[in-house]
Amino acid sequence: MSTEDKKPNLEDMDVTRIMEILPHRYPMLMIDKIINITENDGATGVKNVTMNEPFFVGHFPQKPFFPGVFIVEAMAQTAAAYVAQVEDVDTSNQVVLFMGIDKARFRRPVGPGDQLLIPIKVEQRRPPVWRFSAKAMVDGKTVAEASFAAMLTVPPEEKK
Repeated sequence: MSTEDKKPNLEDMDVTRIMEILPHRYPMLMIDKIINITENDGATGVKNVTMNEPFFVGHFPQKPFFPGVFIVEAMAQTAAAYVAQVEDVDTSNQVVLFMGIDKARFRRPVGPGDQLLIPIKVEQRRPPVWRFSAKAMVDGKTVAEASFAAMLTVPPEEKK
């Protein structure tokens, strides 16, 4: 099969497929599904925020808020799974790692019962480096946004 015949699988990804691609596991897996995958544009991650999240015990018991850093992590996980899917990456020996985060802004709190939709958009693609812009939205309103760069690489323990 030539590389021209080989097309990426652009179907929605459920959590089982995401866990085949990403090394993250509970409680650090921050996305439940990825939808609207387009080869040269991006995708949308979905995170269903529930009261069962372990960080709500301390952040904050009286008024639980989903930490902003985890929203950014959900953006990054969406991008990493997207890259692995469209590039057909063998994730058993390669990972997508953060290189930098810019322009992160948090607009509104997110709490239990909210569903985060996380559209990521490819801004630049020069493998192994990718640049993305992303938003996190609840009920059609932007709750966070950021730009970030990621790199496809071999994990450090495998470089030896």
